[in-house]
Amino acid sequence: MIVLDTSAPIDLFRGSERIREYLGEDATTTKISCYEILAGVNHRKARREEQFFRRFFSEMEILDFDILDVEKAGEIMGFLFEEGEPVNALDVLMAGTAIANGAKSIISKDQCTEKISHVSELAVLIY
Repeated sequence: MIVLDTSAPIDLFRGSERIREYLGEDATTTKISCYEILAGVNHRKARREEQFFRRFFSEMEILDFDILDVEKAGEIMGFLFEEGEPVNALDVLMAGTAIANGAKSIISKDQCTEKISHVSELAVLIY
């Protein structure tokens, strides 16, 4: 399973063909990414984007967020703090969700997310 970071669906909306190669039966995203995207859409009152993302999210599995995800995310952030390399908390929560649900990788364009792969078994694919 590959998890799409928040940046991936946004770039797909913007027409990025590079993201399409990662879409398939095993592509998913998290409720955290849904939150980030819908917060931006609602802030800008962007109705066309809202329609696109609601349809996009309805057509794929969305990983839920529970205590196992929180525990994994806590481990990741703890290791990042030890290394003096903490990253955005929402990215860490997404990574914890991905790992707890058996994902092997997460795709992102955020270079900081790559630090997560150094302290976890999750492969981070930067596009």
